[in-house]
Formats: sequence, structure tokens, C-alpha cells
Amino acid sequence: MSPHFAQRMEKVEPSAIKELLALGADPAIISFGGGYPDASLFPAAQLEQVFRDVIRAPGGAAMQYAPSDGLPRLREQIAALMVADGTPCRAEDVLILQGSQQGLDFAAKMLVDPGDVIITEDPTFLGALIAFNPSQPRYAAVPMDSDGMRMDALADALTQNPTARMIYTVPDFQNPTGVTLSLERRHQLIALANRHDVIVLEDTPYRHIRFARETLPTLKSLDTEGRVIHLGSFSKVLVPGLRIGWAVAAPALLDKMALLKVAADTQTSTLNMAAASLFLDRFDLSAHIATLRSAYRRKKEVMLDAIRQHFPQDVTMTDPDGGLFTWATFPQGFDATAFMRDVALPQARVAYVPGASFFPVTERPNHARINYSAQSDDRIREGITALGQALRQSGQL
Repeated sequence: MSPHFAQRMEKVEPSAIKELLALGADPAIISFGGGYPDASLFPAAQLEQVFRDVIRAPGGAAMQYAPSDGLPRLREQIAALMVADGTPCRAEDVLILQGSQQGLDFAAKMLVDPGDVIITEDPTFLGALIAFNPSQPRYAAVPMDSDGMRMDALADALTQNPTARMIYTVPDFQNPTGVTLSLERRHQLIALANRHDVIVLEDTPYRHIRFARETLPTLKSLDTEGRVIHLGSFSKVLVPGLRIGWAVAAPALLDKMALLKVAADTQTSTLNMAAASLFLDRFDLSAHIATLRSAYRRKKEVMLDAIRQHFPQDVTMTDPDGGLFTWATFPQGFDATAFMRDVALPQARVAYVPGASFFPVTERPNHARINYSAQSDDRIREGITALGQALRQSGQL
């Protein structure tokens, strides 16, 4: 057989880090690689109750088909969560997704033709690039600093790419860097998007995992012209296995995404939507999130303390106010992919995500994303100590 693949498949490639991270699944490996929440904090007992009850409900409604845009009650609840977070929202403004990753796919399909420009942070979320690439875009990458995407560079990118179709940003505890977009820059981003008539895709899976400083407004709450598509998710604040995310957008955008939803999978799992909705009715999500914040704050501090103690001084790390990751920058010339393959995995028995693949235009190999949420405090200390010793003994720094 000699199948003739569509041109878009040229951009659909395995990640360069896939095989390396597969090794991290070995129980003998201490993995800081995935974006996993701490499974010990999952509300398993409560979810067991709600799944049992929705399955046993008369009429079997939770096991039947549901509206393609999501269960009405769950849309109401998500709208209420958005309002509580300071973002005006009605149930009809919400589209339930198969995880917010699906929203990235839909946004690209809806807005981007081959050769069109997507503006991203530099670095940006690798999963977004994977979702966008089948649409065959070109990327304009905007550098970041401690306050997030630089607005002077964004203005330049918009001027140089007047037909750019979308600005993609993770404004809260960005993946991979952990950096948060400042309030001033949030206002500036909206003003630039309005001036250049471009859609903003706001990705917020970590937004509620804030454990330092004050909450900043969503870009959607600052949206004056209906050009922001806001993506949210229960994956980090409830459980990722539910695969429930959502999009909030103006009708002209949301209606098109809803058509793509029908084409992609008809609907998100009725059973999972019903369970999530009953969980929100019965239990205090805010209290659960408070527990997560406390736990992840401690884990971050444990990790950064261990890094300061054991890593060479010329390795720098971000100190995020929330989320799940810190971002390591090594001296120029260091190859984090080669080091993980040759030293970290076989000798230190530690995995992380090499940073090169997070850069959409020009890869920079001297970075790594390190997750602190998934491992216990003791495993964090053990893994960082081993990694630090390997870095010091390698002679590469």
C-alpha cells in the first residue's frame, strides 16, 4: 500500500522528545517531565459518588446523547465560574470541549489557512504548536521577560505581519516558563489586537492554581470588541481524565467552533459532563482548589530550594506565582536534549522536558521545563539532588 497523504500531514510529526519522555514512565525514573497534577490530590471518593449516582439516575440520561455544545446545566455552572472570576459570561457563551486542547485545534481550523501567521510567545506551549501545525501556519514568535510577552515586540510583529490571524497566549503561569503577563501588558495586548484587528486566543488551564500575589483579570474580561477566545479546563483543578474544557467567545466565533465540534466528535462525553456538573452542585470546588494551591506552593518551594542548593550557579530558574512548572536556562552551548539522553536518564535516573521544542521559529537547546506538581516532596528532593550532581560532574557547565 502506498497511501497519498494530504500536505497537512507533513507538519504532523512525532515530538522530538516523545521517546525520551517514554523512558520517564519507568518507575525507577523520577520524572519532572509531564504537566501532571498530583494524583494523590484527586477527589476520588467524591467522583466515585457522583459517577455512581449519575449512572443510576432514572431514564439513563447520563448515558445517552447530549447537545453538541454541552449539557445546559454544566454550561450554566461554567458561566457562573467565569462570572465569579470577573469575566462576564452567560451559558450561551460557553461551548464544552473535549479538553481545552480541542479548542486550540478548532481555533486554528477556523482562522488559519496554509501560510497564515500565528503570533505566539517565545517559547510557547508545545501542545499548541502540535494543534496548530496541521493548519500549516507560519509563526511569528514574540520574546518574553519576567512580565510575559513583550508588547514592543508584539507591536513590531503585528506591523511586520499585517494579515496575522491570531495571537496565542498563556497569560497566567505560562507553559513552559511559569511567567505571568502583567496587568499593564494585558491592557496593551487588547489595545494592539483591536488596532490590528486580530483574534486573541487566551489559554488558561493553570489560572486558578495561583499561590502568590493578586489575581489578574482575564483577557476576555478586558475584551471590548468580542475578539478574545477564552479557553478553560477542569484538567488541573479537578481531574484531567474527565477531558472537560470549554471555550467562551462572541457568537460569531463560538458558532463556528460549535460546527467544528459536531464534525470532530459530535459531543463531549455525556457521562463525564454529568459527573462534573453533579460534582459542582454537591461539592466545594473552591475549597478543593485551595488545597491544590497550598500543596503546589509547597512543592514549588521544595524544588527551588533544592535547585539553589544543588545546581550550578550559572543555571537560572523562574519562580512562578502559580501553575505547575519552572523553566531552567543553562549557559549558551548547553544542549538539554543531549544531556537528558546521555546523562540525566541513564545516570541520574531523572527526566524533564528539553526546551528546544517549545520555540516555534528558532530552537534554543539550552532550556528545560521542569514540573514540580506531580512528585512527592521527597522525590522532588531526591531527583533534583541527583540532577544537580550530574550537572556538576558532567563538565558541561
